[in-house]
Amino acid sequence: MADVIPSDRDTFREALKSSKHIIVVAGAGLSAASGIPTFRDGGGMWRSLNSTDLATPQAFQENPSLVWQFYHYRRAKALEAKPNPAHEVIAKMSVPQYLKKVAPNAQSFHLITQNVDRLSTDALRAVLDGLSRAAPEPDNDSTNTAGVTPTTKPTVYKDAIFEMHGRIFDVQCTSDACGYTAENRAHPLCPALGAADAACTDYVAAGTQRPDDVPIPVEDLPRCPKCGALARPGVVWFEERPRHLDAINNVVFKADMCLVVGTSSQVRPASTYAHRVRRHGGKVAVFNLDPSERDVEQADFVFRGPCEALLPATLPELA
Repeated sequence: MADVIPSDRDTFREALKSSKHIIVVAGAGLSAASGIPTFRDGGGMWRSLNSTDLATPQAFQENPSLVWQFYHYRRAKALEAKPNPAHEVIAKMSVPQYLKKVAPNAQSFHLITQNVDRLSTDALRAVLDGLSRAAPEPDNDSTNTAGVTPTTKPTVYKDAIFEMHGRIFDVQCTSDACGYTAENRAHPLCPALGAADAACTDYVAAGTQRPDDVPIPVEDLPRCPKCGALARPGVVWFEERPRHLDAINNVVFKADMCLVVGTSSQVRPASTYAHRVRRHGGKVAVFNLDPSERDVEQADFVFRGPCEALLPATLPELA
C-alpha cells in the first residue's frame, strides 16, 4: 500500500514547482510491477545465481555458454514485460508539455536509470505516439483529451534518458577492433539459446547446472553480424565502467531536484547522486517500497510504497 501523507505530498509538489533542473535516479523497483524481479527480492533470479559470479567479464570469458543462457532468459522476461504506471509518469516528465503542468519552471529533465530492460524507453515512445495520434489537423487549435496542446512533432528534453548500465536487448561484439553494437529484440537470438530457454521455467531455474545440461559450443552462441566474432550481452558488468558518466555528472551537478525511484541506493556511482544534489542545495524525494536508513537521512521527502502507486498518487496530472 502506498504511503502518501497529504502534507508531505503538498510540500514536495511546491518544491517541484520551483525546480528548474530535475533528475530521476531509478532502480529495479521501478520495473518490479512489470514482472522484472529485483536483485534483492528474495524470490528472484539471484537465489540460484550470484550476480557477482555471472555478471563479470571474467565469467563470460570462462563460461560464455552459461552467461549467455542467463541473460537470454532475462531478455525473454523483459520482452514479456510492459511499462507500468510509474514508467508512464516518468516518461511524461521527459516531455515539456507535460512536465510544465507540475514543474512550470523546469528547464531540463533527465532520467538516470540503472535498469537495462528498456521499459522506460518503451514508455516514452508510447507517450510520444499518443501525442502524435492526438495532434490536431493544421489550423485546428484544439487541445487533446489529456488537456495538452499537441504539436505535430512532440518535443522531448535533450538526453532525457541515460541507461547507465546498458541495454538488455543490445548485442555487442567482443572484438574491440569491430565495435559493433545494435539492439536486437529477436527471440530466440539463436536456436541453441532457444533450446536452453525451454528448460528454464522461472528465474530460480535460469542458468542452474543440472546433470543433463549440455554446454552450448561457442560457435553456436550469438555472433557479431559484422565481423563474425563472438557477441556478448550489451549490459555493463561488474568491473566495467557505467555508460554516460561524464554527461550524468554534468546533469547531477546542476540538478536542484532529485527523485530517487525504486532503488536501494547501494550500487555506486548511482548511490551517490542524491547526496550530491542535496550537498549543493537541491531537494531529494525518495519513492521506494522499503527506503533504507540512508535514504531517509539524505532525503527531504520520503514516500513509502510501490512506486507504480506512489508516483501517480503524488503527480496525478501525469497519470
